[in-house]
Amino acid sequence: MRAVPVCPRCGAIVRPPSPWSSTWTCAEHGSVAPLHPAGRPGQDALDHLRRQAARGQLPVWLPWPLPNGWLVSGCTYAGEDRTGAVATVVALSGPGPLGGAAEWFLVAESPGVGLGAWLAGLPGPDPGRGFDAGPPHAKVEAAGHPTPLWGIPGDPGVAAFVGEARAAWLWALLWPASAGVLLLEAHHLVDLVERTDGLDIPHGALAPHLAALAR
Repeated sequence: MRAVPVCPRCGAIVRPPSPWSSTWTCAEHGSVAPLHPAGRPGQDALDHLRRQAARGQLPVWLPWPLPNGWLVSGCTYAGEDRTGAVATVVALSGPGPLGGAAEWFLVAESPGVGLGAWLAGLPGPDPGRGFDAGPPHAKVEAAGHPTPLWGIPGDPGVAAFVGEARAAWLWALLWPASAGVLLLEAHHLVDLVERTDGLDIPHGALAPHLAALAR
């Protein structure tokens, strides 16, 4: 059975537009941006994501260079093809800093979409008021700009960090939670929408947490 779009806030199958509604609809959350199933990891999938992100004026974040031994293991987006992405996801897989396998998702999304919050185990569509009240727990460089990230308490199985970059939420989510120590290292994020000089990006098998989003 072919995978279908789901709600970015809960993963339920969404109803497509119809004569009675012009939007994709979740039974619980109402009108939502459809989260599309991830295709086979590779350059074609990334190129499609870049086009949708450019249409929606969102970045597509990738740490470059990749951490040692890490691969890009899929990507996807939420949004309609005619208007472009309102959320982008790049998944990576590699060796966990404390042993075992790990996954790292980088999510860029417009406020209110809810994908990052759902993956982090939060009830609302956004991080919530006061998430950045204290000092940041990690920092990355996003397209050349120092970007603070704050740890978000949610699902204990995932290390979730969030900040803002290019007028959108920037989520970094790592499984298992112990893999969050990866963000203690310095990481430079490039925006694949504007980076057109042909990076030689290695790809691996579809990340399990990305595959689990399909219905």
